[in-house]
Amino acid sequence: MEILNLKGLLITALIFVPIEHLFALRPNQKILRKAFFNDLIYAVFNNAPITIGLIATISAATKALSWLVPEFVSLAISSQPLWLQVVEIVLIADIGFYFAHRAFHAIPVLWNFHAIHHSIEDLDWLAGHRIHPVDQVLTKSASFIPVYLLGFTGESIAIFALIFHAHALLLHANVRLRIGPLRWLIASPQFHHWHHANERTAYNKNFAGQLSFLDVIFGTMYLPGKTVPERYGVDDPIPTNYIEQLAYPLVPKRKNSEAPSSGDA
Repeated sequence: MEILNLKGLLITALIFVPIEHLFALRPNQKILRKAFFNDLIYAVFNNAPITIGLIATISAATKALSWLVPEFVSLAISSQPLWLQVVEIVLIADIGFYFAHRAFHAIPVLWNFHAIHHSIEDLDWLAGHRIHPVDQVLTKSASFIPVYLLGFTGESIAIFALIFHAHALLLHANVRLRIGPLRWLIASPQFHHWHHANERTAYNKNFAGQLSFLDVIFGTMYLPGKTVPERYGVDDPIPTNYIEQLAYPLVPKRKNSEAPSSGDA
């Protein structure tokens, strides 16, 4: 599994490194920036525990809740054109992601897991891999469980998963990308970079993973013109290496960190 993951990372690097060089938001940021190798460990080894956790969680939830969705509903959904299923999945999954993500900012116990992701101080395509497995499993479960329950086809879910992964890499990338009025509809790098900003005016904003209009609807959108954050990260005392970061949420704290001390999937 790690070998396949390494091949995927190499292909991803060959795509994103040139893009970040040509359209850099911060031209002086180095490829081998601070914490690069720590985030590389996440990218290589995090996939296995996350996959196992997702399979277990989604399987248990769909088995326990299958009675909620009548068979005729599942048949109607699965018989739709593939493109329409993918569009519907994007909407349904991102609503689940939005509320799960917001919970990870609002509830201190969950924030201790999510703070690992927000400890990123230099954003690029690799940085988005720094996320605690518990955080990823629970957040993605909130997206995928409704989709599986409703009976969308495996092919449509697989296409959505690829789109979501590619979009997540782009959102964290060190790129300057202007999408005009579409920024109020679709999440952009600027949108998500503000979510990671260590600036009080941006705390608890921009929770959507793909559809920024959800933040418009729920009053959590923050996009101040064409500006970008001056700095990223959190004030929480997050360790700097992979093993200690995995253990951080489980270590008793003298005082719980405030969930809003960060800036978003």
